[in-house]
Amino acid sequence: MEKGLLHLYWGEGKGKTTAAVGLAVRALGCGRRVTFVQFLKDGSSHELAPLRRLGAAVFSEMEDSKFVFQMTPEEKAAARIQQTELLRRALASPCDLLVLDEACAAWTLDTVDRDLLRQAVLERPIGCEAVLTGRDPAPWMRQAADYSTEMRCHRHPFEQGVPAREGIEY
Repeated sequence: MEKGLLHLYWGEGKGKTTAAVGLAVRALGCGRRVTFVQFLKDGSSHELAPLRRLGAAVFSEMEDSKFVFQMTPEEKAAARIQQTELLRRALASPCDLLVLDEACAAWTLDTVDRDLLRQAVLERPIGCEAVLTGRDPAPWMRQAADYSTEMRCHRHPFEQGVPAREGIEY
């Protein structure tokens, strides 16, 4: 991990966060320091507890669990302040792997300071590997990525009326 490459897991399909968590577990297993940031999620996702137990620094705190499109302008402004502070706190933790889950959405929806997010990714310390996830990455994210994996859904049980299942989808 000398250079510290940028991984981008993106697209409409399932598995972006799962891939990022898998990489985080692998890094933790090798004794690496991992910082895992979840934007726009309330911190209740079941992958966070094992990451914490394995020693990752986890930052995931969305006070209002509404979707951004449901928020008033005031709620969205408050979310932006909160998510920016979440990123600032995370960046204060030295790490070998920085995972920014849902960074693409945070960028697109403008719910985090864009300059800080871009700086966190493009000006990260030498040797720090980084991961971005989300549906629709910004052009600069696609251009900067060393790994770019698009998740595409060809079939999903939701289409047959199967709701999201605890421990599988969340």
